[in-house]
Amino acid sequence: MLTDGHAGNVRQARALADALKLPTTTATLVPRVPWKWLAPRRLPGTAQAFGAALDDIGSGTLAIGCGRQGALATRLARERGAHAVQILDPRIDPRHWDIVIVPEHDRLRGANVLTLLGSLNPVGDAWLGAARAAFAELGRLPQPRTTLLVGGPTSNLRLTQREFERWLAVVRATIEREGGSVLATTSRRTPPAFADAMRKRLAGLPGLVWTGSVDGRNPYAALLGWADRVVCSADSVNMLSEASATAVPVHVAGDTLARGRPARFVRALMDRGRVHRLDDALAPFAVEPLRETARIAAVVRERIGLR
Repeated sequence: MLTDGHAGNVRQARALADALKLPTTTATLVPRVPWKWLAPRRLPGTAQAFGAALDDIGSGTLAIGCGRQGALATRLARERGAHAVQILDPRIDPRHWDIVIVPEHDRLRGANVLTLLGSLNPVGDAWLGAARAAFAELGRLPQPRTTLLVGGPTSNLRLTQREFERWLAVVRATIEREGGSVLATTSRRTPPAFADAMRKRLAGLPGLVWTGSVDGRNPYAALLGWADRVVCSADSVNMLSEASATAVPVHVAGDTLARGRPARFVRALMDRGRVHRLDDALAPFAVEPLRETARIAAVVRERIGLR
């Protein structure tokens, strides 16, 4: 696994490596200038871009990269005889890799390009079961358990605090009307004001609100594992992908505000019937878990000739 260490890139690379069930080592890339800025383009001396990080890579290695720095590293690994799999659009011709994996809502296509709906993720029955076991106490909360996954404003989703508090009001009113509990978490890009509002607006309901390490260990996986339904903000392709890999209904908040790639992804999920728009009812609906990682891993195995 070759990544820049950013959580989203590591998570996708790890998900694919685990699905392939191969012994894995990890390298966090620290690129030198100017390759740090120009990756994955090749320049004279590019072989030294990452120092000794690629020294152990050669024939018989499967190099999995995610992000721009990972793309340069896997490109160099391929020149050393490794099989090279790049996750996310490298922004140059995909012929430099054996396989390039991109979400359908990106535009990249090619003979060696694999597309999937959403992003690679670890969510499966065993993963969810382990998450429930790690936070068994959440299973004693009253049902239905509503898991709330909150992102934040981005260039593709102009989210105001007023709109965010409307989502909180819907969740609170539903739980007060039907009973049950709330399992809420923020993400790295949730503004502090949003986190404060979440704590205040959901106070007094059974369940938990996690806004950071101040609230104890991160229960994110368990919130998916114990959910009877999920409410997820439309800004995060990763969170929506993981929520959609569960076996419970997913209600998307803010889809009408989204544009660009997140908007295309949400539309594809809605067209498939995997998610519904957040409304006052939070009505249940039949679902089929979206498990794209296992499918992609099977194709990678076949194309590279892994036993």
